[in-house]
Amino acid sequence: MLSLRYENGTVRVEGDPDDWPPVVEADPRAGDGVGRVPAHRYADLLRTCRECGVDVDDAVLDLSPVEADLRTGYELRAYQREALDAWERADRRGVVELPTGAGKTVVGLAAIAAVDGPALVVVPTVDLLEQWRRELERDFAVAVGQLGGGRQRLEPLTVATYDSAYLRADGVGDRFRLAVFDEVHHLGAEGYREIARLLAAPARLGLTATFERPDGGHEAVRELVGDVVVRLDPDDLAGEHLAPYDVRRVPVELTDEEREAYERNQETFTDYLARSNVDMRSGADYRKLVLRSGSDPEAREALLAKQRARETVYNSDAKLDALATILDRHRDDRTIVFTAHNDLAHRVAERFLMPAITHHTGADERRRTLSRFRDGTYARVVSSNVLDEGVDVPDATVAVVLSGSGSEREFTQRLGRVLRPSEDRERAVLYEVVADGTAEENVAERRR
Repeated sequence: MLSLRYENGTVRVEGDPDDWPPVVEADPRAGDGVGRVPAHRYADLLRTCRECGVDVDDAVLDLSPVEADLRTGYELRAYQREALDAWERADRRGVVELPTGAGKTVVGLAAIAAVDGPALVVVPTVDLLEQWRRELERDFAVAVGQLGGGRQRLEPLTVATYDSAYLRADGVGDRFRLAVFDEVHHLGAEGYREIARLLAAPARLGLTATFERPDGGHEAVRELVGDVVVRLDPDDLAGEHLAPYDVRRVPVELTDEEREAYERNQETFTDYLARSNVDMRSGADYRKLVLRSGSDPEAREALLAKQRARETVYNSDAKLDALATILDRHRDDRTIVFTAHNDLAHRVAERFLMPAITHHTGADERRRTLSRFRDGTYARVVSSNVLDEGVDVPDATVAVVLSGSGSEREFTQRLGRVLRPSEDRERAVLYEVVADGTAEENVAERRR
């Protein structure tokens, strides 16, 4: 018989090494007959022991009783039920990829109810922390713990930010049967992977609208949480469960002065790439160039020129004129304007008299603004990359992308802000305002 205990982010295995399954590695520092398995392999260890006919004294999990019943009685939509069933068939491990607005949180709540045991929900932002805590308090008849956002309270049902979970994981790694990772693509970041590695929770659920990561971190998520068990995109649900939508590209022309400034700076950048035999095929290539700029003055000047070219495009007067036309066309619609930088967000706010939400906007002011947007006091808001993810944003009808990256995730998140169905409108619409004859055209193609 093997004895299994949780210890500092690992499963300590004691017993005859001849009985050890292949997943166990000897720990010579702990003495003869002691092996280790990473905590995230706990479920694999149990399964292998069963397959090999090895008896175990399993004391890995230290679970508090959860007297929690799902009070709301959700009627899962067909695709949500399919997602939950697929996760169950995958031994309660895997990632559910659903568009923004499709009810990923409901799938997570249903998984918690199905496991009927202590659960940890990990989220990227304080806004989502509070949103999940409210949902859990409303739907389950228990106190809900919180790690992050100024609180450190552990309960059988607990919500934590990725940052707080990273700091606490080895100390609470044996306390949960289920770990739910909201916006699970964040788990692919090098540091955050340790959260899942240190947790012994055998049941794991990842939730996201866009699973893939350009740095390959999604492969780590597959190892730590499981593969994608269900993947649906907006087109799969539009018209029945999400609003039907259109994506319209609005081309604009730079002024002669803007064109001259753009081409001069863009040429400085491309000339350096050609002279240095540098290919810009991915974000990793760009990061290498940034590192080189620390010791190469020409690389630094090339990057500065690229930034000036971007700013010329982002701040084009024609973009604001196009926005004026769009806002006039949709004067009765609830509209979110997305930008890539704070300066443009403030220009839009000043010209069109709408509130701006940036990284500098305080939490209380942001909540007030979104509350007034929700109740109709404000019909329009402008944001610089703050409302893309991790914030509970009221339903809107129109989205306008004035500037952004080539990220498919960013585009999907922004589109999702207008996809929740409503009786007040027939179709949602997202406008992309793109400067003709610039690198922005390629960026727009990549994010599609």
